[in-house]
Amino acid sequence: MRTLLTAAWVVGYEAGGHVLLRNGEVAFEGDTVLFVGHGFDGPVDRRVDYGQAMIGPGFVDLDALGDVDTEVLTFDRGPAETLGRVWTEDALRRGPSETFTPGEELAKYRYGFTRLLRNGITSAVPITSMLYRQWAESYDEMAGVAHLAADMGLRVWLGPCYMSGLTYQNAAGQLARHWDEARGLQGLEDAERFITDFDGTAGGRISAALLPDRIETQMPSVLKRTADIQRASGIVLRIHCCQSTYEMETVLALRGTTSLGWLEQMSLLTERTILPHGIYLSDHPQIRVTGQDDRLRLISTGVTIAHCPVIFGRDGEFLDSFAKYLRSGIRMGMGTDTHPCDMIQNIRVGRMLNAVADGGPTASAADFYTAATIGGADALGRPDLGRLAPGTKADIAVFDLAGLHLGPVDDPIHALALAGSGRDCRSVWVAGRQLVQDFAVVGVDETALGAEARRLYAKARMSHADRAPERPDPDLIFHASYPVYSPKLGCGPGRSRGIDHG
Repeated sequence: MRTLLTAAWVVGYEAGGHVLLRNGEVAFEGDTVLFVGHGFDGPVDRRVDYGQAMIGPGFVDLDALGDVDTEVLTFDRGPAETLGRVWTEDALRRGPSETFTPGEELAKYRYGFTRLLRNGITSAVPITSMLYRQWAESYDEMAGVAHLAADMGLRVWLGPCYMSGLTYQNAAGQLARHWDEARGLQGLEDAERFITDFDGTAGGRISAALLPDRIETQMPSVLKRTADIQRASGIVLRIHCCQSTYEMETVLALRGTTSLGWLEQMSLLTERTILPHGIYLSDHPQIRVTGQDDRLRLISTGVTIAHCPVIFGRDGEFLDSFAKYLRSGIRMGMGTDTHPCDMIQNIRVGRMLNAVADGGPTASAADFYTAATIGGADALGRPDLGRLAPGTKADIAVFDLAGLHLGPVDDPIHALALAGSGRDCRSVWVAGRQLVQDFAVVGVDETALGAEARRLYAKARMSHADRAPERPDPDLIFHASYPVYSPKLGCGPGRSRGIDHG
């Protein structure tokens, strides 16, 4: 079927960058774009006029939440170590266990994937929490996720996350490391098997990726084998790196070099390598190693930083700076990494934090939008994604511009960056298949899905408390913003109510 989409604005592509087309048109057939411009004169089977809206490429999320987010558990509630966000020695001794059943693991991915689509994200490299697992992700789990993504229609890069160690707090409250090389190597074997079985399936929408957990949880033998696999296959590798001072100090102590220096020694800095979050480099004021070595490593190797400003901005952390990275030639993509998986919000917050870092607006909303589309697609080695032009994939996100909250619109990128959100996403197409229509994910009972998400969140909340020091009652550590009032037994209309101290 040949489809023609029209709207007040279209984000087209020419000469290596985006262009804006007033009253533009996009025609596609099957999974491929045929035409972007004005006055398409070919035959059409279906026409959709979105009116006051912007048709653009779907966002590419390089660090996309495929989970029921538990970040809300730590919001305004104190240090992560007191909230079960770090394993205790007692919990490790008792033996980690799975919080969710296999069916519940799939349910949380279903919830996460619908949120991605609802926010205009058409290509995703998912991430889930390792906190409530026995260890890391398994082949069987990820095989189920691949089938789920294929059925839902999302374009994803998948593989079982693997690790050969974890950080825990000992009885004295100090952070320490627990290693299990055998589990790390087994996880890597699962990843190899997944590559063989699933790379390129679902009409090319499912791609395999190497997804080791954060760098401080890896042993040399696992990373060396990872490098061998990537060199032989050329597939995407993502590893969380340079995201905390603890990580950097840990790697310096263990490996005698910075996080990026160690990845370089392991031959893991390549054009197909994605690094969330790339904040703490050797020239960062909070790092005891000085010099430009890390920045030069990023420039010379062609790796991509997956910038996730919202989740770090919540705690006052940010890149120094997005504009400096971009101007120096470092490849930049975007990720959301948390709930809400709202790329528009990340564009807005990213621009704000960049202005704070540089003392002025040195990077534009367009720079961030480009990173969230072209930058992400290039990191994945997919010039047919992240842009709309003849021959690209029909991965399309339509953002409504008619809402009064946006104000007068003279530039759609500016309007969305100033006052828009993912909730303005009206329609999404992936490979020519419509997955979001009139602000809702097609075929999804969002009421039932929300109820399931709340049930899973409650289980995650209990598991956090079970890992926290002295295993407190969840209500003691996950306190509300203010004292909570609830009806006392026997209270009815017009009768007094008291503070519930229970």
